[in-house]
Amino acid sequence: MEFKCLSEDPVLQPILFGLFLSMYLVTVLGNLLIILAVSFDPHLHSPMYFFLSNLSLTDICFISTTVPKMIVNIQTHSRAISYMGCLTQMSLFANFVCMDDLLLNVMAYDRFVAICHPLRYPVIMNPHLCGFLVTVSLLISLFNSLLHSLIILQFAYFKDVEISNFFCHPSQLLNLACSDTFTNNIVIYVIGGTFGFLPISGILFSYYKIVSSILRIPSSAGKYKAFSTCGSHLAVVCLFYGTGIVEYLGTAVSHSPRKGAVASVMYTVVSPMLNPFIYSLRNRDVKSALRRLHSRMV
Repeated sequence: MEFKCLSEDPVLQPILFGLFLSMYLVTVLGNLLIILAVSFDPHLHSPMYFFLSNLSLTDICFISTTVPKMIVNIQTHSRAISYMGCLTQMSLFANFVCMDDLLLNVMAYDRFVAICHPLRYPVIMNPHLCGFLVTVSLLISLFNSLLHSLIILQFAYFKDVEISNFFCHPSQLLNLACSDTFTNNIVIYVIGGTFGFLPISGILFSYYKIVSSILRIPSSAGKYKAFSTCGSHLAVVCLFYGTGIVEYLGTAVSHSPRKGAVASVMYTVVSPMLNPFIYSLRNRDVKSALRRLHSRMV
């Protein structure tokens, strides 16, 4: 099996190599700093930052399923990947995408409890519930990954083909394995609706309750403070779902490999890279923790 390159121009290959290597290193370093700050700073030992550290870990795993292989392919001038390697990459991709999705939903619930039930927040969002929510998210993600693998394995074996992307996207494999495009589209939309629409419905419901509660706050300063606690999460949600809708569901109706590859880059590379910057730049506590971490390391 072979990947479709983002560009066939030999002159652009070193530029793409340097660009994606830099973006990968920035993503890993940025998310790793968030994890270290949350782990070693007592001020960040709260449910919100516990979920944030798990999101950062998931983002590192998410980008590591696709970009390192692409970087190696660019450097070695080879686009080949084995059949089992492709299925493994697809399975990991489906797992970490779903985990990202569910963690964003859990974080929305955390903000809902913090703003709508502030007095009961420490009781409701106790360590046992936080651990339970992350564990359930992981189990559902593993089930989603297994479901994708079982669907692909139901179809014929394929190996000497070219994938119209730089990694083994589930919909790309389904397009190769299934000649019936209508059935293919139905499968994509059902899975996307189940593991995408349901979590985002939970996020929308949480923010409906949050906005309703904030509007009842009499002071402008109180409203601003409540909204500011949700700003970073909302920005990450918009980035994740905005690029995800274009990349995941758009592959069912789009026949342009170049547009699909660009959308995939935005979803799998740019989104995980920007998440730590969004949280560190908009969050005073995270910035203070990073300064203390830097002082301790120096």
